[in-house]
Amino acid sequence: MIETPYLLFLGDAPDGLAAKVAQGIKDWRPENCVGQFRLEGCKADLGLQDMTLAEAKAAGAKTLVIGVANRGGKISQAWKKVLVEALEEGFDLASGLHNLLRNEEDLKAVAKATGQTLHDVRIPSVEYPIANGEKRTGKRLLAVGTDCSVGKMYTALAMDACMREKGMKSTFRATGQTGILITGDGVPLDAVIADFMAGSIEYLTPDNDPDHWDIIEGQGSLFHVSYSGVTLALIHGGQPDALVLCHEPTRTHMRGLPGYKLPTLEAVRDTALALAKVGNPDCKVVGVSINTQHMGEEEAKTYCAEVEESLGLPCVDPFRHGAERLVEALAAV
Repeated sequence: MIETPYLLFLGDAPDGLAAKVAQGIKDWRPENCVGQFRLEGCKADLGLQDMTLAEAKAAGAKTLVIGVANRGGKISQAWKKVLVEALEEGFDLASGLHNLLRNEEDLKAVAKATGQTLHDVRIPSVEYPIANGEKRTGKRLLAVGTDCSVGKMYTALAMDACMREKGMKSTFRATGQTGILITGDGVPLDAVIADFMAGSIEYLTPDNDPDHWDIIEGQGSLFHVSYSGVTLALIHGGQPDALVLCHEPTRTHMRGLPGYKLPTLEAVRDTALALAKVGNPDCKVVGVSINTQHMGEEEAKTYCAEVEESLGLPCVDPFRHGAERLVEALAAV
């Protein structure tokens, strides 16, 4: 188990979105966050207290969590001095990057010498089966997006929390590093060998009570040429009964792809639903989740109302305004 509480390492993140791992932990498990550690030039700020390693240690922090999700998931050489010092100060290290802590010889040597632990979250812990497409009992919802990092995880977590408050049977199913660090369990989908990705989601969402909902964390986007494969694996392996569309309306292009514009919500609805019906002909789109963090209150309300009228689906920012209307739509499925 990864020991809490955490000191969240933001490194030299160029913007807030690059520190989405740390932001997600702070938003959903604030009780586990002692403070943040930022290098010079870091443009991300979680609003937590900036701490040195010594200050965080004195405040009770046990693990330094790399809260940066850079393109390609690499451990930057610019971070190494801090990571080594953290081990020497008595911190464990936790990372969800593709570039594994355990493969960094200098970190591995210091961890061994100090008796500290290196936690690589993005390592599959079981041998997943190849998907068989057989129908499972219980119900499943999947969040699908116009782009990466538009709020699919936040939508799923908000809906799961709302459902449990209402006494509904619900389980958030993490499929990425941040979700796993928040909940302590899940499938690191983008680190699973391609042939087994859909099977890993079948494994993650097994047979359950007829009225139980698995709320599956979405990944990537069918329209993102870099990461569409993980999305399709979720759609086919999850066999969702319901889809929620997720969108961030202030973007001018796909994340990391300046030559690609975002698809319309209508295009995502039609494409994702057609693919979902391959595994579950009864799948339905039940609502729209809008990430309005860069919009004012009135602008956000107006935009959601326009989308709702256009698509004929309940549309909210579940983190800002609550997920109740999305849950009500789900309960009607």
